[in-house]
Amino acid sequence: MLCEEGDEVALIPRYFDLLLLLVEQRDRAVTRQEIFDRVWADVVVSDGALTQAIRTIRRVLDDDPRDVTFIRTVSRHGYQFVWAPVGEEADEGPLGDGDRHQGVPAFTKASARQGSDDADPFVPLLDVLLADGASAATEDERYDAAVRLHELGTDETLRRLDERPGHEEARAILRDARWDAPSSGHVPLLSAEGRLRAIADVLVLRARRAVHLASRRWASASASAGLAGLVAGMVGGVALALVPESETGAEVMIALALVGAAAGALGGAGIGAGLAAAESLARSARAAALTLAGAIAGLATGWLAHQLLRSLLGGVFGRDVVALAGGLEGLVIGAAVGAGYAVATRRLSQGGMAAPRGPARWRVALTTGATTALAAMALALAGRHLVGSSLDLMAGTFAGSQVGLDPLARLLGEDSLRPITRTLVSGFEALMFGSGLAFGLTRRPRV
Repeated sequence: MLCEEGDEVALIPRYFDLLLLLVEQRDRAVTRQEIFDRVWADVVVSDGALTQAIRTIRRVLDDDPRDVTFIRTVSRHGYQFVWAPVGEEADEGPLGDGDRHQGVPAFTKASARQGSDDADPFVPLLDVLLADGASAATEDERYDAAVRLHELGTDETLRRLDERPGHEEARAILRDARWDAPSSGHVPLLSAEGRLRAIADVLVLRARRAVHLASRRWASASASAGLAGLVAGMVGGVALALVPESETGAEVMIALALVGAAAGALGGAGIGAGLAAAESLARSARAAALTLAGAIAGLATGWLAHQLLRSLLGGVFGRDVVALAGGLEGLVIGAAVGAGYAVATRRLSQGGMAAPRGPARWRVALTTGATTALAAMALALAGRHLVGSSLDLMAGTFAGSQVGLDPLARLLGEDSLRPITRTLVSGFEALMFGSGLAFGLTRRPRV
């Protein structure tokens, strides 16, 4: 714990972990990458989150970045704890009330509480929070003021805020800052005056901070889903080649692998973009936001792919296959990916973008893939088509095509692509797609 004159100082767990890391490694400057890897090990946050954490710790320690006592910024590198008189003692169990005063430096009161003896500590902070574009207050200063106002009292801040004009954007900043204030209260938007503008301001604030991270995660999700599609296509080609009396050759395996890669990359790009955006914007109601974003992105991607494929077949080959995978299939698959990903990462995000490692990352990928596979199998049983069965439909319109799935169906006791074969094929390709997308989406970008 962190104590001040024997009293424990409230500090959110990640900020305390950061302070402890800097103290433990005080003989050197700790890089930003190492901080992200160790303090935010299971979540991806923006660079601003680290900046805010350092700012809050400095304020708690009454440290001035212009005249450093405790934490020094090492330009383009990281941070170092530079206060020399640090003593270490063996941990002999929980501290008693009398022990808290022994060996604890008498830090001065944090600046967030220094105004408690003044006439009104809220006024200067509200002035900073409400500053317009012509003010000298920067976005970081306004965010910092919001955190300090939460520490003074969220309810009282909101009451005073509602009495002053131009409070919608300030309310949005308060709403976002509550994640960095351990004692913050609820900041309602739907019941507040000017709710539409306040909600819009929250979205703009979060989008501005997260767009870079979201774009990198989207690209990774697309690439990983494309790779999973490539593997699924190759497995399908090998399965066809192993069926007795099959005439499938190496060229068919290559064709199926390329089709799988293209379908996976396209689906991963669309649904991955929706999930990355939702995860960067939504902190409350995260599961609902991910499911809805996945559904909308899947609907748009499926509809677009359907229209492009029908135009290609009709314009180039003079064929029209109506029953191809389309918007409905994309909607269901996208919603399943979003829901599975939300369930698998519900304890990992903590206000950021989930980035589990090792076995945890594989569990997230497989959970998402399993949820997607169940949705795909339900679609197949309802007579809908995904990539494999759509490919079989297209093969049936071209005489002599070798990419049909009839040989595989005969192996399963069916004469053609009927419910059992269609369900298994759809479930497998969805398992690969959902797992690949989630695995790529959870990739931790380098700082």
